[in-house]
Amino acid sequence: MQKTQYILTVNGGSSSIKFSFYKSKASLEQLFYGAIENIGTSKAILHFTIIAGEQKSSSIAAADHDEAANQLIDWLEKQEGFASITSIGHRIVQGMQHTKPEMITPALLSELKKISAFDPEHLPEEIKLIEVFSKRYPLLQQVACFDTSFHTTMPAVAKMLSIPRKYFNKGIQRYGFHGLSYAYLMQELENLAGTEAAQKKIILAHLGSGASLAAVKDGKSIDTTMGFTPASGLPMSTRSGDLDPGVAWYLMQFEKLSPAAFNHLINHESGLLGVSETSSDMRELMAIENTDSRAAEAIELFCYQIKKWVGAFAAVLCGLDILVFSGGIGEHSPEIRSEVCDCLEFLGIELDEIKNMNNEAVISTATSRVIVRVIATNEELIIARLVSVVLNNSTKK
Repeated sequence: MQKTQYILTVNGGSSSIKFSFYKSKASLEQLFYGAIENIGTSKAILHFTIIAGEQKSSSIAAADHDEAANQLIDWLEKQEGFASITSIGHRIVQGMQHTKPEMITPALLSELKKISAFDPEHLPEEIKLIEVFSKRYPLLQQVACFDTSFHTTMPAVAKMLSIPRKYFNKGIQRYGFHGLSYAYLMQELENLAGTEAAQKKIILAHLGSGASLAAVKDGKSIDTTMGFTPASGLPMSTRSGDLDPGVAWYLMQFEKLSPAAFNHLINHESGLLGVSETSSDMRELMAIENTDSRAAEAIELFCYQIKKWVGAFAAVLCGLDILVFSGGIGEHSPEIRSEVCDCLEFLGIELDEIKNMNNEAVISTATSRVIVRVIATNEELIIARLVSVVLNNSTKK
């Protein structure tokens, strides 16, 4: 008989913590989920949904991730089933060369601290969460699930940056991110369309507040838009995407931006927010695009860059069989999907606009050479699945 497991998933961002709690035996059953948002501000809030139960939000005091994590644990301890918790699965954005999830040990935690400079926007806060849970529950197993693992299959040419090789040898290379989302999408694609489909030439588009594309062939990542950090690639809600390095030099030299100020600029002041000067939220921009040219240009730039990368990845893949839209924007915005796919008929992409506007699972025409799908992603569920595998493997040893 398989032992029942209770798994908490933790997805720490720079100002938020998403969480979900699962009961696992023959399959995973979600019991509740929620998030703490606006950490470090006076607007910090914890909201949650208990499956087949209540939805609720409440303001909390959370000056930093330490305080937020302790507040979260205090709340979790009052929830049914949490006393039986088996393990915690953490989303770790930067895992460098780690190819699969691992139990978090003192050695792994020490390694993560050493590479924090590679991802100062996420890793320090993720480490804090691990340490707070470890302090409160020192005997509880914690598992690291790395966002970068999915992309470790990329060939060397896709990982290299054209700077002196000595820096590549120090770990300065293209890693790619959103890997947990992409791993989930590939599992779902196989469930929906079969194993053969999952082995074809595929472009996955994770379009949310963070946005990226991945080129997948034979079930493996061969390229992706994000590189050394999650700030690269597409323009996003507040991230710049790819930027001429000369811009950094100019802003530091003549606008007197410090390195810290420049980092804040490209991660928190750019993208949709920077171009529109109005909002980082695509829904808000779409509501005013007809009366605000800045909002219209931000949307146009977002779609234009995605279209360019679709063309580039079709070339890298030597063709294209399946295009998948996912993420908050990719799943819920038919207008964005339509704009991205416009003029891509030469690649074999033909949208059925009625299916697209109805947010159907397959939105391409019956005669389209490329099948275009919409698949909802679920990073928390893939973390729980990975943790379950790690736990089951550990009991077999």
